[in-house]
Amino acid sequence: MELTKTVAIFVSIDLSNNQFCGKIPEDVGQLISLQMLNFSHNNFTGSIPASFRNLVELESLDLSSNKLSGEIPAQMTKLTFLEVLNLSNNNLVGPIPHGNQFDTFDNDSYRGNLGFCGLPLSKPCINHGGPEPPSPLVVEHEGSEIPFFWQVVLMGYGSGVVVGLSLGYIVFTIRRPWWLVRKVERDWQYNFMRWIRRNRPRRN
Repeated sequence: MELTKTVAIFVSIDLSNNQFCGKIPEDVGQLISLQMLNFSHNNFTGSIPASFRNLVELESLDLSSNKLSGEIPAQMTKLTFLEVLNLSNNNLVGPIPHGNQFDTFDNDSYRGNLGFCGLPLSKPCINHGGPEPPSPLVVEHEGSEIPFFWQVVLMGYGSGVVVGLSLGYIVFTIRRPWWLVRKVERDWQYNFMRWIRRNRPRRN
């Protein structure tokens, strides 16, 4: 027989110990008055329907001893009245969700699923995506005055090299005294430092 219409007033469904197969229908999630659901010891396959998140009155869920696969829908942590959960002896995988009632279930709720990981099991979850690249130690922020300041310093350094080479060339070619060279260099350095202090950006 085919059940063509779900009855919202169902509070308990027990179809355990049969030979039912195939996927669990998504329509089960429309039975919003359910307090107990037992599909254990059948041959159900596929994943746990995401529509189970709508069973907000559910207190007991037993899907053990089937052939279910995939991960536990994270939305099932919204089932705040759930007191009994049995997903043992399936082919479920992935991390066990946490939050609300899922923090109260022990290992027996998940045994027989070799692909499960995370608490309360002793098997840790491994990140197969690889380690994240380290963040840079120095971050240059927009609007920072440091890059501009160092540009000015480099410009001054370059200008000083040019002036020094020019004065050296003059000394060796026309034999002018060194005291004149030193005086010119001191005057140039003094004027250049005044220009830096005058043009350096000020903090607000």
